[in-house]
Amino acid sequence: MGVDFALYARALRWSPAGLGAVVGAGMLVGGVLTGLAGPLSDRFGRKPFLLAYLAAVALAGMFATVSGNAAVVAGAAIVAGFGRGAVGVPGLFGAVQQAWLADLTEGPTLGRAFARNAAFGFFATAVGTFLGGLPPLWRAMLPGALAYRPLFALVAATTLIACLLLAGLAEPLRAPRATGTAPEAQTQATENTLLWRLAGINALNGVGIGLTGPLLSWWLAERFGAGPGRIGPAVGLVLLASGVATLLAGRLGNRFGLVRVVVAMRAVGLGIQVAMPFAPGFGWAMGAYAVRTVLNRGTAGQRQALVLGAVRGHRRGLAASVSGVSTQLPRALGPWLAGLMFGAGWFAGPFLLAAAFQGAYLVLYRAVFRGVERR
Repeated sequence: MGVDFALYARALRWSPAGLGAVVGAGMLVGGVLTGLAGPLSDRFGRKPFLLAYLAAVALAGMFATVSGNAAVVAGAAIVAGFGRGAVGVPGLFGAVQQAWLADLTEGPTLGRAFARNAAFGFFATAVGTFLGGLPPLWRAMLPGALAYRPLFALVAATTLIACLLLAGLAEPLRAPRATGTAPEAQTQATENTLLWRLAGINALNGVGIGLTGPLLSWWLAERFGAGPGRIGPAVGLVLLASGVATLLAGRLGNRFGLVRVVVAMRAVGLGIQVAMPFAPGFGWAMGAYAVRTVLNRGTAGQRQALVLGAVRGHRRGLAASVSGVSTQLPRALGPWLAGLMFGAGWFAGPFLLAAAFQGAYLVLYRAVFRGVERR
């Protein structure tokens, strides 16, 4: 869906502003649900929330398979998060999944565990983007927008399999939380300060991501006439490389420090993003996108490990939710702004504005998390 939803909307003759509004609404709903689910999962467990989310995605895929009605497709996209971009993360309740993983991992192994988890997300999303290049194969039988319908059925089927796999897992027991002591109150105040700062800097990053990721396929189609047969495999290769970079970043983080690796990789990616909208052809544009994405997303596991490792076990759902919500809610603004810019013919505008937001994020990230990593 990271590759094909925008192309499907284009085939249905949606306007770029309309597509941006639907994708943004999905991010907004996802942010609200993540904000509720993370803290509640600290109290009631992680598994019920992930099962409910997977069931909702499967139903959304079924509805979108049988109907091309704009309201049905938009509703399915908002519920399931279709069109967010090929981000390689586990949907709206990623915060719950991250908290569950942190419950299983402690100490110096946390960074490597999150790097592996992020890498598998990228590898799996890469497989999905390769499959996203299939519609031209059956276009003779399913012309126009109908060529994209089988992909929604594939989403429903694979999500049901994930649901069955998750149903067989048992959650680990978490340590009881301490209450009512002076050290506890001081520790909680320190954690709260960090979470507020995290929310502020993540908001900058979220707007930047929303400006470029969700409507990338639309931009490539409008600018270079590219279809799913070219975009899907190209993005798939980028995500495979992102997974390898994530594993490499995990090793570098253990050696040189997580914050130093995150800042260095993302700073280089930022410079490439500025050049990307001025690429003279599809190959140059995808090359710039590849290098930028590998450098940016290769740090995903390190950033998650820093956040989840900075709080105690019984607050990890809350921390993951703060991290997710503070990114997703501002990110919902990005597709709407990008849709308006594309509609006005400003094809470089979203990329340059995103670079400004992410540059500010990078400066503040280093200032906040350098001290956290030392502690």
